Amino acid sequence: MIEDKPTVAGHEPLGVAQEINWEDYRDHLATADKDGRRRWLYPKKPSGFWYRHRTRLSWLLIGIMFAGPWIRINGNPLLLVNIIERRFSILGQIFWPQDTVIFAVAMLVFFAGIMIFTTAFGRLWCGWTCPQTVMMEMVFRKLEYLIEGDSAEQRALDAAPWTTGKLFKKALKHIVFFGASFIVGNTLLAYIIGSDQLLRLQLDDPRHHVAGLTFMTLFSLLFYAIFAHFREQACTFICPYGRFQSALLDENTLLVAYDNKRGESRAPLHHNETFDHRKAEGKGDCVNCRACVAVCPTGIDIRNGVQMECVNCTACIDACDTIMDKVSRPRGLIRFASLNNIVHGTKQRFTPRMGLYSAVLAGLISLFLYLVFTRCDVETTLLRAPGSLFQVTAGGKIENLYTVKVVNKTMHDIPVELRLENIPGKVLVMGSSHFTVSAAKLAQTSVLVELDPLALTGTSTQLKLGVYSQGKLLETVSTAFVGPRK
Repeated sequence: MIEDKPTVAGHEPLGVAQEINWEDYRDHLATADKDGRRRWLYPKKPSGFWYRHRTRLSWLLIGIMFAGPWIRINGNPLLLVNIIERRFSILGQIFWPQDTVIFAVAMLVFFAGIMIFTTAFGRLWCGWTCPQTVMMEMVFRKLEYLIEGDSAEQRALDAAPWTTGKLFKKALKHIVFFGASFIVGNTLLAYIIGSDQLLRLQLDDPRHHVAGLTFMTLFSLLFYAIFAHFREQACTFICPYGRFQSALLDENTLLVAYDNKRGESRAPLHHNETFDHRKAEGKGDCVNCRACVAVCPTGIDIRNGVQMECVNCTACIDACDTIMDKVSRPRGLIRFASLNNIVHGTKQRFTPRMGLYSAVLAGLISLFLYLVFTRCDVETTLLRAPGSLFQVTAGGKIENLYTVKVVNKTMHDIPVELRLENIPGKVLVMGSSHFTVSAAKLAQTSVLVELDPLALTGTSTQLKLGVYSQGKLLETVSTAFVGPRK
C-alpha cells in the first residue's frame, strides 16, 4: 500500500523535491547559476534619450559630492557628520548631540519622503540619484568600458587564457579602480572628519598620523571592494530599500514597466514578416531580441514584471526604443507607466494615499523648520554640586553651590551671564557674574547662588535662572535651592 503524501494547494506533495524551472525567473536569482555560484554580469553599454539625461544628472551630483566638503556657509561646512567629535553641520547649521529632537524629526522627514516618493515614482531614486548607482554606472562602469571594451569584449577577455595583454588590461583596470576608490573614499571621509582635518592627514608626515592613514586606506579598500567586486549585489542583497518597496507600491505607482498587452506573445521577427501578419498570428511587438536584458545592470528581464532587483535605471527603455525604431514600431513598449496605465489605459493620477503621505510629510517638514529656526545658540545644564550642602554667610545669607555646563552651538565666542529671574539674589560665576564660551565648545564652571532667608519657601525653593548674552535672554533653566528648615 502506497501512502499518499500530504499536499499544499498549488504545490507538489510535501517531502517531494520540486524540480527547478530555470526558465522561470521566480525560481532562481539572475546573478547565480545552477550550482549557486555567482554569475558575473556583463551589461552592454547603454545609450539613448534617458541615458543622456541620467548622465547629465549624475555628473551634476558627482560635482556636488566632490565640492561639498569645501563649500562653507557662514564659515561652517555645507555637510559634516563628525561622529568622532559628535559635531554635525547641515547647510551651514551646526548641530550637537543635544539636538536629539531635531535629528529624530529629520529622520522622520527622510523616511516620509522616501514613502511618498516611492509610492509615486517607485525606485527612481535608486537608478538616478543613489550614490552607489551613480558612481558604479557613471564612473567605474565607464572606466571598465574604456579599458576592457563593451560587454562582448569583456566576456571574451575573461574567457581567454592569461596573456601579457590580458594581464596588462586587468592590472590597469584594478589600479585605476583603486585610484578612483581612493578619491571617492577620501571625499566621503571629508564629510566625516572635515576637509581641513583631511588635508592635514594628507599633507603631513604619515608617521605622525598612522591611525588616520590606516583609516583612509581601509576606507579606500571598502569602496574598491564595492565597485570592483560587489557591484549590483549591494543593491540586491544589502540595500533594504528594494525589499520594503513592495509595501509602498500600488497599481498607480509610476515604474519602468513592460507593456505586455502590446508586446505578447514574444516571437523573433522573420525576414519580410509584417506586423499585421504577426498580429493575425497572435504575436506582439516584442521581437524577443533580449536587448533589454543585455543592458540591465542587475541582470533581470523587465518583461517578467516588477521585480525587487529593478532599480529603474531606464537602460532597458533606451534599448527597447532603439529596436522599435529599427523595426518601424512605436516607442514605449518598455516605458515609465503604472499598472493601471498598462492594463486599463488610465493616466497617472494623484491618489488619496499620496495625499495622506504628502500631508504627513508637510507637517514633519514644518515641525523640522520650526525646531531649526527656534533653536537656541546655547544649551545650558545647571546641577547642584555633588555632596554640597547649603552655607550660611556672615551676613546671614544662604548659599548653594552649582555646576553649570554651557554648550556653544555657534562658530563664534558667546559671552554668557546668569541672572535670577523669579527671586532677588546674587549669582556669582567663579567670582564674577559672567563668563565666555568659546566657539563650538563646552564650558563648565562653578556657580554660587546667594539668597536672603526670607525669600525661601521651605527646605527646597524652585529657582529660575536666565542665560543672557549681551543683554539678550537666550534661554531659562530651572533648579532647586536648598535651605534650612523653618
